[in-house]
Amino acid sequence: MVDNQLYQSLLEWAGDNAWIVQVFIVVFLVLLFNLVLRLVLKRLQRKLKDTENPWDDAVIGAMQQPLTLLVWIVGIAFAADIVGAETDASIFNAVGPVRDVGVIASITWFLLRLTTRLQANILERGQEKETPLDPTTVDAIGKLVKASILITAGLVMLQTLGFSISGVLAFGGIGGIAIGFAAKDLLANFFGGLMIYLDRPFAVGDWIKSPDREIEGTVEHIGWRLTRIRTFDKRPIYVPNGIFSNIAVVNPSRMSHRRIYETIGIRYDDIGKMQGIIEEVKAMLEQHPDIDTSQTLMVNFNTFSASSLDFFVYTFTRTTVWTRYHEIKQDILLRISEIISRHGAEIAFPTSTVHVPEAVTPPLAAAAAGGEGTGQA
Repeated sequence: MVDNQLYQSLLEWAGDNAWIVQVFIVVFLVLLFNLVLRLVLKRLQRKLKDTENPWDDAVIGAMQQPLTLLVWIVGIAFAADIVGAETDASIFNAVGPVRDVGVIASITWFLLRLTTRLQANILERGQEKETPLDPTTVDAIGKLVKASILITAGLVMLQTLGFSISGVLAFGGIGGIAIGFAAKDLLANFFGGLMIYLDRPFAVGDWIKSPDREIEGTVEHIGWRLTRIRTFDKRPIYVPNGIFSNIAVVNPSRMSHRRIYETIGIRYDDIGKMQGIIEEVKAMLEQHPDIDTSQTLMVNFNTFSASSLDFFVYTFTRTTVWTRYHEIKQDILLRISEIISRHGAEIAFPTSTVHVPEAVTPPLAAAAAGGEGTGQA
């Protein structure tokens, strides 16, 4: 008898509170669906890793977390609708707009993650080609795509919430003028960064310097507002992008050759050996494997200096690597020294010669001669 009454009481409570059971079922199904979805996606991702196509991996990897969030948003919104229908609370009127915004946010998150993964795949595959892709260009395109996704998502959210996009755009045009005056430096840096991406005067990894400013080092990062440059003593320099539109930038990393331009002097006593030295030095440069003979190559006697006869060497190495260039230059200078020695000449150094007439006797020598004569007497 007691059991029947308890059973009847439970039925009456379940009938009066059926919405609680429905909410419980909805939450349970969301948890179960998320668990199954996670297992399916992980198994699918393991299978796709064995394929040669990297794009399917990017899609599956990008959708895992946003899809889980989307399932939770839809499930919780459905459960909230059940509660709202039972309680008639005004707060539950916001469930629909919040759900729509959450769906848009989930899709936006997926697109941003997909863009990042596709960008990484493009760079990785580009390195395998004979002409690798420019990382700076790929990064710029990725940032533009992400900015477009965020702006579009924001406008769609505003339209979903009941705001007029045309009114927002009109207000944005008026506000943009005010913001432009207030943040002209920020905009100058933004457009300066855009010009760097479009004109590409330098890229990440390039060695750059400016004759107008004390800027020299290796480019580490190009952002929309700042460019980070690492100097050779390992100090970072943060340069606003707007500065690059007003200064000259030299990019030694893109030089085709490195130049050797040296002036060497021999003694005036060796003037008769100058022609042979010049001819042998020029022949040595023409046969050197690291010298590009298709470029300008000159070895000429050009100056009567104060204490030397000077000839210059003007040529270009094939390599542009700084360390290798100095090894080649060292080898060439040592060979030139050997050539000069082989011809019986010497490399000159600053000297002064004093010519004394025979009729003039130095005072010290005269005194010494007088003393010797006195002693003999």
